[in-house]
Amino acid sequence: MLPPIMVGVDGSAESLAAAEWAAREAVRRDRPLRLVHAWNRHPREGAGEPATAAQRYLARRALRQAEDRIRRTCPGVKLDDEQVEGPATAALVHAAEQADLLVLGSRGLSGFTGFLVGSVALGVVARAGRPVVLVQAGEEASDEHLPADDGSPSTRTGYRDVVLGIDLGDPCDEVIEFAFEVARLRGARLHVVHAWQAPSPSGLGPGDIGLVSGPEQADEWLGFLTAVMKVWRDKYPEVEVVETVTEGRAQSELVRAATGASLLVVGRRVTERPTGARTGPVTHTVIHHVGCPVAVVPHE
Repeated sequence: MLPPIMVGVDGSAESLAAAEWAAREAVRRDRPLRLVHAWNRHPREGAGEPATAAQRYLARRALRQAEDRIRRTCPGVKLDDEQVEGPATAALVHAAEQADLLVLGSRGLSGFTGFLVGSVALGVVARAGRPVVLVQAGEEASDEHLPADDGSPSTRTGYRDVVLGIDLGDPCDEVIEFAFEVARLRGARLHVVHAWQAPSPSGLGPGDIGLVSGPEQADEWLGFLTAVMKVWRDKYPEVEVVETVTEGRAQSELVRAATGASLLVVGRRVTERPTGARTGPVTHTVIHHVGCPVAVVPHE
């Protein structure tokens, strides 16, 4: 059986939007969809069993609510659900190991809700070995599509751009391939963005050449980006690709580029840190400030 698309649900508006997005993605990928609710046992003295029963009831209610929503909006998807017990971060990271993709609800700048509160959701993104997509409340199917000719929302028009944030100092195949594949599935244009900052004279190493002007540096970066993308253009000839290099902080430039996009794709390096897993400053910023869904793809 193909690995499912998994989505964490808790009854919040964010998780319901995530469930609907995940259902649409499951249809696009021809994958089953699995709803997952994580809860942690907090037995009080003399009340362990009643507390557990109440948690299971609430979990079942959250799952049923998401199921009903998906049956109405995406009736063709193959659907099942699961309750997992344990610390939420660990439970969801473990669930992601069995998934093609894990989808979670996000409040963006305000943090996360339910069992996906703050450090839990960020912990999942930082530790998951599979791609994780974060979806905000209010995200609808029409938000993925271009508006109709009269400017009204539509699901019959083409998809909005998929935006890929790429670090040309470390272009990662896993992240690039993920972005091309989601663009292919949607028939969407892929907008590849690299942000660069001019090094200070003290930052130039032995043999480095400081180019005379910003435009010349931009041309150099664009040539490098075009060369990196060539193999992927050849592999995905059906995907239209637009390449942009821009001077500035990657965080700010990606937030700007993702305005009006259907999905932003960024990478996260998998490292063994003594202080624990982290998302990195660029990923952390776009998670909190980008309005469209954000896919975080781990890579070595």
